[in-house]
Amino acid sequence: MPENNISLSSRIFYYMMVFIVVESIMIAGVTLYQFNNQNSEYHEGRLERKEYNLLVDLKYEIEKSEINSLEKLSIDAILEMADVHNLEFELYNLDGTLLKSSTAVTGVRGTTILNNKIVEYFRNDMPQRYVEDDKNTSYFKSSYNMVSNFEGKPLGIIYIPYFADDTSSKQELSGFLIRLGFVHGNMILIAFIIAYFISNFVTKSLDSIGETIKRTNLQNQNIKIDIDNTPREVVTLIDSYNTMIDELKTSAIKLAKSERETAWREMAKQVAHEIKNPLTPMRLSIQTFERGFSKGEEFSKKRIKEFSDSLIQQIDTMSSIATAFSDFAEMPEPKKEKLNVVEVVELAIDIFNRDHVKFKSTSKKIEANFDRTQLIRVITNLLKNAFQAIPEGRTPEISVSISDENANVNISISDNGYGISQSDMQKIFEPSFTTKSSGMGLGLSMIKSIITAYNGDITFTSKSNVGTTFNITFPKK
Repeated sequence: MPENNISLSSRIFYYMMVFIVVESIMIAGVTLYQFNNQNSEYHEGRLERKEYNLLVDLKYEIEKSEINSLEKLSIDAILEMADVHNLEFELYNLDGTLLKSSTAVTGVRGTTILNNKIVEYFRNDMPQRYVEDDKNTSYFKSSYNMVSNFEGKPLGIIYIPYFADDTSSKQELSGFLIRLGFVHGNMILIAFIIAYFISNFVTKSLDSIGETIKRTNLQNQNIKIDIDNTPREVVTLIDSYNTMIDELKTSAIKLAKSERETAWREMAKQVAHEIKNPLTPMRLSIQTFERGFSKGEEFSKKRIKEFSDSLIQQIDTMSSIATAFSDFAEMPEPKKEKLNVVEVVELAIDIFNRDHVKFKSTSKKIEANFDRTQLIRVITNLLKNAFQAIPEGRTPEISVSISDENANVNISISDNGYGISQSDMQKIFEPSFTTKSSGMGLGLSMIKSIITAYNGDITFTSKSNVGTTFNITFPKK
């Protein structure tokens, strides 16, 4: 898995575990290093002390026996010194030939010769001690010393084999490492628990912030974040977000104001245009009627009725324009009440000819929080549009369906009308757009505004000369 896909809590947990394990390995490594150093120093010091004591006794024996040659030392004296010091040794002359030995196993007099390197070392006036480690083992050393009498005259070379017994030290080290492992095992377990809670503590706040940010929208009423017991760095992030919310609110107000001003300007233009349309024929009718009077023309009841009908028609047109504009401009603030959507939709359908409307619902009762009046307005407007979209001579086939999907309510309204052309689909919800010969074109725009106010959505599908289906979705709460 790429590192970028790993969660922050997993990373915190992983890094803490790695830290504890590395720290344990380092402590164990330092312990072993320190043990080896101390053990080496101990054996080195022990060998030096044994050498010193043996050489002192050896010089004393030479002085006591009044001899000037190692060859003249008695074997009994050698065996006694080896027993006292618990140390085996061999004596060689300056040429490297074996003279005496504390054990017969080591060699027979005159048959064993020291390594030339050792002999040359002492001949070249080097320090009077030479220690050689066995490369194959870590517990055996070969020590060589120059043997002199009390006058400092060199008499020969003494070889002392030294076996370092590390059994007790290794047992002690093993016990220490077991105890250390136990302690660090508990530390890892405790660190595991602490890392789990720390990672959850840190990321809990971040998860909450993330969910809040996801819901942030310019159109919605955004809520500030208020979380207790958060790390300082997270508090800084929260403060930045809350500041952004304030700025976003200010920007939204400015944007809404600008959009409203633009919309009202466009609306004013549309209203002016729509009002002018009936005023022109009204003016022409009045002028024609006036010219007839000026010529002394006699007007029949039929002529007067035609004139009156024309004026009434144009006045009705202007009245419908004013009503549409008023409905759109005076849309109430959204209010929520718990209602049965199925019951309200059926009530709206009853306004129309039920013979041409097929209704179905997945349940007899689907409850949601919505304004009853607003929901009726939405359904009646869509049904009216559906009937108006059906060509003359075609039997209306209108269907309304309601379904309950998780936390949402879905309402579908279909017709078998003209359909919506491709060029009109992008403009269908614009306030000033209409495909009719008269009217303001505010119906679908008003419907969309209502649905959006309840955090819902309205979409449609349409096929030319086959029909159109509008789909409304809004949350239950």
